[in-house]
Amino acid sequence: MSLFVNYKAEEVSFNLDELTLTGLAFGNESDELVLCLHGWLDNAASFLPLLPYLKGKRVIAIDWPGHGLSSHRSADAHYHFIDYVYDLLLLWEKNHWPKIDIVAHSMGGMISSAFAAAFPEKVKSLTLLDSIGFISSEAQESTEHLRKGMLSRLKNNALISSLAKKKKVHPTINSAINARVQVSDLNFQQAKLLVERGSIKRDNGYIWRADSRLRNTSPYRLTLEQAKQFIQDIIVPVQLIYGDKGLSFVQNGLKEFAPLFHDFNSHKLKGGHHFHMEEPEDTSRQILEFIG
Repeated sequence: MSLFVNYKAEEVSFNLDELTLTGLAFGNESDELVLCLHGWLDNAASFLPLLPYLKGKRVIAIDWPGHGLSSHRSADAHYHFIDYVYDLLLLWEKNHWPKIDIVAHSMGGMISSAFAAAFPEKVKSLTLLDSIGFISSEAQESTEHLRKGMLSRLKNNALISSLAKKKKVHPTINSAINARVQVSDLNFQQAKLLVERGSIKRDNGYIWRADSRLRNTSPYRLTLEQAKQFIQDIIVPVQLIYGDKGLSFVQNGLKEFAPLFHDFNSHKLKGGHHFHMEEPEDTSRQILEFIG
């Protein structure tokens, strides 16, 4: 893990009752804390390029449950969006954290937005990286979402039980890295950071660590009205940083959600969905100016 070592980050872990959250930490423990939250199927290593530039801060980037080195949820549990909000609440309670600054990418941005709306006393500021608002659907689509979600769960559980579903094995770590490059906006070196933390070596090659249930179809979606209510209830300062080649979801979300925030500003940088890995110095400068 040569790239990881160069960043001089340390491994950390947090016991949250039935789960253990792992993560990476950087900086002096006496400095003000910044919590970094990654996106779907990424892990804490997505923030490694930022760490050297977030000077004067104690930065902790966690692996969400089912991602990176963190525990998978129990066999009778699933990966509901709202449960991630509870994971954050437990993280605060276990560590007795005061108000802190959050930097969150993609799915992490949606989770932290809901958390900031419900628990403003725990959040000092929120920086969203290529993420704004929530994935939503029309109320009349609720039954169809429930059906698809339950059938997805049933199919996945049946495959796991019959041992018919096996994770793809990559003969070399480079094969796994190239596979990640092909389905993302990452180059080889950026993907390497995520894959080294997100894979595990077996006798016959490398497989993904991530819980297969993360790919289950969600059985529910917020309605647009519910999504807007969450955003309207965020009273802490919010900054959006997005890539000029990032998700179209963010471009559309700027029109839909930006006017609803109490205290909001946005900045466009060069790059795609993972622009914070492509342009870490510019991204960090914007983060520090905002939280400073």
